[in-house]
Amino acid sequence: MENILVEATDRTPQIQFDFAQNRFALRGESYPEDVAEFYGPKVRALAAHIGQLSGTRIEFHFELIYFNSSSAKVLIGLFDLLDEAAENNEVEIFWHYEADDANMQELGEEFGEDVARASFRMVAKGA
Repeated sequence: MENILVEATDRTPQIQFDFAQNRFALRGESYPEDVAEFYGPKVRALAAHIGQLSGTRIEFHFELIYFNSSSAKVLIGLFDLLDEAAENNEVEIFWHYEADDANMQELGEEFGEDVARASFRMVAKGA
């Protein structure tokens, strides 16, 4: 599968999906005008790829500065996908946030509570 690289804009995050290395990342702000159009094809490609894996290490980095409620639904879907993949794979999720951003820290902690099988790590930047 061909890697996905989408550069960040002022409304959308950078997306780096390296399928060969099973390293994935979202970085920046996320409040696209059409969430389904922006995320849909990328999430479907990711789900198709991850669905074929077994006994593999998967790494996903979330390094978001801001996201709206529509993007939050996408994130929840990604966490569910990754947690399900952790049944047959070693899945590590990294939630990066600025050390002085209590809101993003709290959101990461809440997301982490819903992850049962994957490893969820909080990463404070600038601490």
